Amino acid sequence: MSLEGPIELLTIGRVSVDLYAEQINASVRAIKTFRKSIGGTSTNVAVAAARLGNHSAVCTRVGRDEFGDYVRWALAETFGVDTRFVGEDLDYKTPLAFAVLDPPDDATIIFYREPRAPDMNITMTDLDPEIVRSVPIFWMPASNVAYEPSRSTMLEALGLRDRRRHTVLDLDWRPMFWESTAEGTRHIAPLVDHVTLAIGNRTECEIAVGSSDPDTAADRLLARGLEGAIVKMGSDGVLVATSAGERVRISPVPIEVVNGLGAGDAFGGALCHGLLAGWDLVRSARFANAAGAIVASRLMCADDMPTLAEVEQLSGE
Repeated sequence: MSLEGPIELLTIGRVSVDLYAEQINASVRAIKTFRKSIGGTSTNVAVAAARLGNHSAVCTRVGRDEFGDYVRWALAETFGVDTRFVGEDLDYKTPLAFAVLDPPDDATIIFYREPRAPDMNITMTDLDPEIVRSVPIFWMPASNVAYEPSRSTMLEALGLRDRRRHTVLDLDWRPMFWESTAEGTRHIAPLVDHVTLAIGNRTECEIAVGSSDPDTAADRLLARGLEGAIVKMGSDGVLVATSAGERVRISPVPIEVVNGLGAGDAFGGALCHGLLAGWDLVRSARFANAAGAIVASRLMCADDMPTLAEVEQLSGE
């Protein structure tokens, strides 16, 4: 699949080969079959945005193995994501992640990233500094700073970005990547001072700014100089707050959950689509809310990211 024009969205972070249990509400002992795809927060956000017609790229690393070859092929040929920043690690294999949908709305991910995943070794040699500075949207999950050398790379990239609009921090709390919650807070909290928009659920907000209360968390995020803060509240919907004084609660879209794992990434990709279209944050978040609901009603993440027509129909845009 050919890509034309400049990159509109650059994400940076994890990638994996994902294997989704095809039996819903089944324990690992009872699962018979898995379906293969690609995944990782940064990867899925780039896929979701590309599905909506945007030129997205992901910066990550894969192993020099058959799964790494599959990731590169799937990104470029199946999902239309720019792979110029997908590096190859000579020492570690492409990681796997098994999704067990038991129950669907609180699925378990079993990571195979030992002794180390290639995406933990991202360096500035994997990036183009000028694109980092100038790309319309730069998207970084907080989990990227759980390990070196990727941590230093993220901080250098944020320095190059110099808080250009839109520099987005996905608060993305993954406890299995950290020694402790306190360690997570120590490294994640300072990132807020280098971005223009932060997105996270209640737990992730507590890690970053010390409060799980949506309004308090939004206040604390905005007080750090952000243009906008989005707090995901699960069944209570989404809170959108801006430095201009807007504060809107968006109701959840009623759906039957098949797999809740990809909803946040679909939300992220669709939010980027709205921002690239010049929409304000509230309108973009309403559109993103619909995209997240669509994916939650489907089995897969990357494979099942919605088209523009599907999100427009559900969101009314």
